[in-house]
Amino acid sequence: MAKGKSLLLGFFFGSVVGASTVLLSTPASGEEVRRRAREQSLKLKETITELTNEGIDLKNQLTRTSKEGAALLRDLSQDVKKSIDSWKETIEPHQQNIQEHLRQVEESLKELEEKMNNSSDQTKKSE
Repeated sequence: MAKGKSLLLGFFFGSVVGASTVLLSTPASGEEVRRRAREQSLKLKETITELTNEGIDLKNQLTRTSKEGAALLRDLSQDVKKSIDSWKETIEPHQQNIQEHLRQVEESLKELEEKMNNSSDQTKKSE
């Protein structure tokens, strides 16, 4: 914001100095100089008014944009949370099924191991 004020003040003082220099260096009658000074003063006032209005419009636009951005981020975070929750709900039943299958495979491997051990024990006894 400070840079904007510095730019505006620089523009203002530059315009005043430039206008003064042109008016003083131009050979003209006093009435002509006063008329030009009034015209330059009006132009300068119009320029300042336009810059002020544009600055206010820019500030309002930035305010609206930041509010809209915050609302979009809030909506996006809610959508992401819903998607994650939905994904968890979809995956959970499958996760339980996989765990159940793994448990069954583990039991089958234990039974197979016991049968192999029993079979090898019987083979050793028969020798």
